[in-house]
Amino acid sequence: MRAGWRRLTVVAEDARERVSVHFWSVLQAVVAAVVAWTVAGGLVKDHDPFFAPIAAVIALNTSGGERGANAVRLLTGVVFGIISGEVAIALTGGGGYGALALGVGLAMTAAFAIGVQRIVIGQAAASAILTVVFAVNFGGGHAGLGRLTDALIGAGVALVFSQLLFPARLVAILRRIEADALTEMAHMLDVSGRALRRDDESSSQEMVTWLGDLSRPMAELSRARENSRHTVRLSTIRWGDPAPVLAEDEVIDRLILLGESCLFLARTTAAMSEDERHELAPVVSRMASALYTLADDLSSRRARQEAVEGALRSARRFDAQDTGGDPVTTATHLAVEMVATDIMVFAGIRFEEAEEALREDEADLEVPHPPGVPWLPWLPWRPPLDRYRHRWYSWRRGRR
Repeated sequence: MRAGWRRLTVVAEDARERVSVHFWSVLQAVVAAVVAWTVAGGLVKDHDPFFAPIAAVIALNTSGGERGANAVRLLTGVVFGIISGEVAIALTGGGGYGALALGVGLAMTAAFAIGVQRIVIGQAAASAILTVVFAVNFGGGHAGLGRLTDALIGAGVALVFSQLLFPARLVAILRRIEADALTEMAHMLDVSGRALRRDDESSSQEMVTWLGDLSRPMAELSRARENSRHTVRLSTIRWGDPAPVLAEDEVIDRLILLGESCLFLARTTAAMSEDERHELAPVVSRMASALYTLADDLSSRRARQEAVEGALRSARRFDAQDTGGDPVTTATHLAVEMVATDIMVFAGIRFEEAEEALREDEADLEVPHPPGVPWLPWLPWRPPLDRYRHRWYSWRRGRR
């Protein structure tokens, strides 16, 4: 029962964290749906504006940096579908199976021809279907126009929300993804360190599993970086200061290198002797602890300083041991240095300073303050949330 309760507690905590992360997005979607329904119902007479709130929610139902583009894609699909449905009705002389098949085929073919995203293709097909079905069941040709009006209103509301009122906080989004990737790296090293203590040999299947677990956050990092660059080019954030976003893109490059170093370290431990594995176990565990500290609060200079000092101490102690000319031991020493160096560089230390600190036992490093997370790109005011965030992350570290 205690084990079941602990498992239930972990699941509930994960669910609470996921809800807290996405609560603001849900609230925006709810308000946007109500606004779109109200505007469409007031502008269009004798019309049930059911699609306007649907369009607003669909357009906002994506990552923060893609919401504006998602609204444009949805609108593009609706236009394709309506035109295709009307053309199909005109060519077949009315509605029916032939008009439905022709309309859907034309809409999807046109969407594929210009190489659009899947959401555009789906919206084009759905719009063609509704255009033909409404023409058959209600004998009118206004269904397409009404749906287009709803799409314009819903997409317009989504654009106002995503571009003017609540633009994407790209730096916060990127740091959240960075924290997920750091947590996965720390978990991999933590499991590897415990295996070294138990003298468990890492199997090839475990290596494949670690690689798969690490590849997902790495791929998410790459996608987030591309989305951020796309958003800076096309959204209203370019009216403000894009420098924090561009600086965070460079941080992602360092994080990708750190992930490769962690995987190299985990891989080299599998070929070590029993005595060497016992000596390496605390080093790997301390590296994992440094990564956990970083992941807990990327906006805290104190957390970054703790991670740098922990990684530096572990690497210095391990580097002082003699490799004996053994190639595996030499490779392991190199892997430890790579992880420590990449942690320091990710935390904000220059590469040359990190290299020098590893060679000098008395060298101390001062981590610079990380750039703040902009609240809005054109608003200098920042909400006073740092104090409460630091308390929250300190409580989480204490629980761990």
